[in-house]
Amino acid sequence: MLDAIDTILILTSAAVILVAMTRRLLIAGIAGAWFGLAAVAAASGALDGSPVVLLVLFSVPLIVAAVAWQRPAVRAAWLAMPMSLLIGLNVIRSLGFTFLLLAADGRLSGPFPYSAGWGDVITGVLALPVALAVARGTVSRGLVTAWNAFGLLDLITAVGLGVVSRPGSPVQLLHVGVGSTAITQLPYSLVPTVLVPFFIVTHVVLFAQLRARAPRRVSAITAIPA
Repeated sequence: MLDAIDTILILTSAAVILVAMTRRLLIAGIAGAWFGLAAVAAASGALDGSPVVLLVLFSVPLIVAAVAWQRPAVRAAWLAMPMSLLIGLNVIRSLGFTFLLLAADGRLSGPFPYSAGWGDVITGVLALPVALAVARGTVSRGLVTAWNAFGLLDLITAVGLGVVSRPGSPVQLLHVGVGSTAITQLPYSLVPTVLVPFFIVTHVVLFAQLRARAPRRVSAITAIPA
């Protein structure tokens, strides 16, 4: 039952992201194809062995985003995206409580599920008031920066703990039973291969927006290039 519910939640999250962020058919198609590739890789068992495949699937979207950022048109489009939207999408991360449920069920162990779970819940719960405050122009730049830094650090920490607590991994440092094994299986494998890279990109874009905006008060960016 938990897997079925989590599958629905993860697929719904991906759909929301696609609708909100990919307003062009080509980009939506590429993002959808990547989602399908990540799902097929997990279903085929490619993530069950060496962690290399999982790390590759995690890294490719980040590399593509970094390359795309070098194009002025892409960079301008990302910088013009509504800051309140980028922050608000992180509300989805409130679903990180599922990691806590998996830990309670004995399918995850060690510090990974608690770091990833509570970190995502805190980031997601705070995302809504921060996004609303940005939309109203009533929040300081420092507060948005602090929330953004916490959200990004949460993701980096979760990825690191997931890698070093996976049984059989050549870089396993934490021997804590099942560790992060469940994260290599559907539907949970879609978190590190699809959702986490997306949220890392949003945090980086937010930092770039904050850097580009000098006023002490942050207000919403509303213009989106056609």
